[in-house]
Amino acid sequence: MKKITISLFCGVIFGLGLIVSGMSNPARVLNFLDWGQRWDATLALVMGGAIAVAIPGFYWVRKRSSPLLTDKFDTPSNKTIDPKLVIGASIFGIGWGVAGFCPGPGIVAVTTLQPDVLLFVVAMIIGMLAQHWLSAKAKATDG
Repeated sequence: MKKITISLFCGVIFGLGLIVSGMSNPARVLNFLDWGQRWDATLALVMGGAIAVAIPGFYWVRKRSSPLLTDKFDTPSNKTIDPKLVIGASIFGIGWGVAGFCPGPGIVAVTTLQPDVLLFVVAMIIGMLAQHWLSAKAKATDG
């Protein structure tokens, strides 16, 4: 129960940060990507602030032998840059540039009940399910 409560608290803080910073508004992201007259530096400032907060956190975590709420750190075992990673990152980036949303802000923006936001989240869920299905199918044929 403690883990769920802390996770919920962190999610709420993250969501509030997205709302306060304007990152749940796709126009902010799209205007950041438009280097013309509409350029908006808000996204760069938010990223800079996030990095400034994260660096001491990463430093502190690296000194620990285990996380606070579980037995071990969940770090990726595959550290190679392969075609699957490049294709996935490209799809993510293109989707972010076209829609102005990535998963976190998209989920936060669902509360607006705007049709384009709902369409984005439904498409995101379908994409996640498709990736899970394709990954499971690939593992079944390999093993």
